[in-house]
Amino acid sequence: MKLGSTGPEVFPLGLGCMGMSGTYGKTDDAESIRTIQAAIERGVTLIDTGDFYGMGHNEMLVGRAIEGRRDKVQLSVKFGALRGPDGSFNGNDTRPIAVKNFIAYSLKRLGVEVIDIYRPARLDPSVPIEDTIGAIADLVKAGYVRHIGLSEVGVETIRRAHKVHPIVDLQIEYAIGTRGPEAEIFPVLAELGISATLYGVFSRGLLTGSKSTEAGDWRAHQPRFAGENGAKNEDSVRALQRFAHERGMTPGQVALAWVLARQPAFVPVVGAKTRAQLEDVLGALARPLSKDDLAALESVVNISGDRYDPAQMKHLDSERR
Repeated sequence: MKLGSTGPEVFPLGLGCMGMSGTYGKTDDAESIRTIQAAIERGVTLIDTGDFYGMGHNEMLVGRAIEGRRDKVQLSVKFGALRGPDGSFNGNDTRPIAVKNFIAYSLKRLGVEVIDIYRPARLDPSVPIEDTIGAIADLVKAGYVRHIGLSEVGVETIRRAHKVHPIVDLQIEYAIGTRGPEAEIFPVLAELGISATLYGVFSRGLLTGSKSTEAGDWRAHQPRFAGENGAKNEDSVRALQRFAHERGMTPGQVALAWVLARQPAFVPVVGAKTRAQLEDVLGALARPLSKDDLAALESVVNISGDRYDPAQMKHLDSERR
């Protein structure tokens, strides 16, 4: 599968590594490395990380995992989010001078000479997107970046960025309970020849019945997991589980198969933290859902609540209408 009209050929699934750096609770570096390597052995080529995941921990982890395997993977790296020593998020910085600073550290932590797809994690409202993309385009010319991507931006920003340099893909959240991009964003991507890498296909574990019980698991306070929304969503999760059981599938396979069926031209990025989780989701490739299956599933799954808390939603360019 090709990412956009100008991007690389990739496996139909990508591996997202954010969860390997403590975002959803405890992790095991050794198991994380084995999971990344198992994914590569199974043919997965797109490995997604961010320089702010674990304040650099995730890039160093990925770097260890791909050592000796660099020619088998495409690295997708997000940058721009500012972190504090206490783990806090302190905005975004995508000034041209910051772009060059961020990539210098990413190259070192990953142990590579070039990043395949480099993208700002969020839109920096204080910096014109043309300036940011122009700076990455300079890195392409210099040989430090192969392709440029975007993340969580809306239609106007996509168009403006694409005029500066070809964009190969937009990374955006998409799942059976997160279908907002279908209305305006996906049609523009098709018009411009841009692909999408779809994260959050399990709605951060909500659709698979995962519970946010560990210290440090930020989902505990997110709208879909807490309060009245959390209680309502449990009904949808149980319905999805019944649907999966009736078809001899796991909930994760069903959630992923739905995305594959609805958006066959795009690439889901799955956040498997263990080899067992990886093997489970890979099983979805051999279990496609029919049109009748899609209709039946959509009739019983209705997810309530925003995907982020109000403060984060306010800063998402992709949610502006």
